[in-house]
Amino acid sequence: MQQVAALCWRQKTVPEALLVTTLSTRRWILPKGWPVKGMSLAQSAAHEAMEEAGVIGQVAEVSLGDYYYLKEKKDGSALPCRVSVFALRVTSHHRRFPEKGARDLLWLPMDAAARRVAEPSLRRVLLDFRKSLMPARKRA
Repeated sequence: MQQVAALCWRQKTVPEALLVTTLSTRRWILPKGWPVKGMSLAQSAAHEAMEEAGVIGQVAEVSLGDYYYLKEKKDGSALPCRVSVFALRVTSHHRRFPEKGARDLLWLPMDAAARRVAEPSLRRVLLDFRKSLMPARKRA
């Protein structure tokens, strides 16, 4: 099944990513969910970021990549999911949003965020994105 996620980021001293906890297991993840009918995958990812973390910003239309996980269903079975990740540069944060209080939010440098997530392919997306933000070194 196809899902979407927003890699919400901001530039402080170093680039930081926003992680949220899942509703049930409280693991750290990116805001994610199902595509919304009538919206592009990128717009759907931005919609999830607003609902789950109250952040809005500029979303890139091109995916940074995918990661995979097994979504545990209520009946105990698991559903394989592919999650397409879209960069969202955060420009503002709302004080009230639909899932406020249901999730914890945490801003971390990209390296630290990568260490907090469980999925190896999501770690790779975070670290590759961090590298893409680093200025190219000048050759002497």
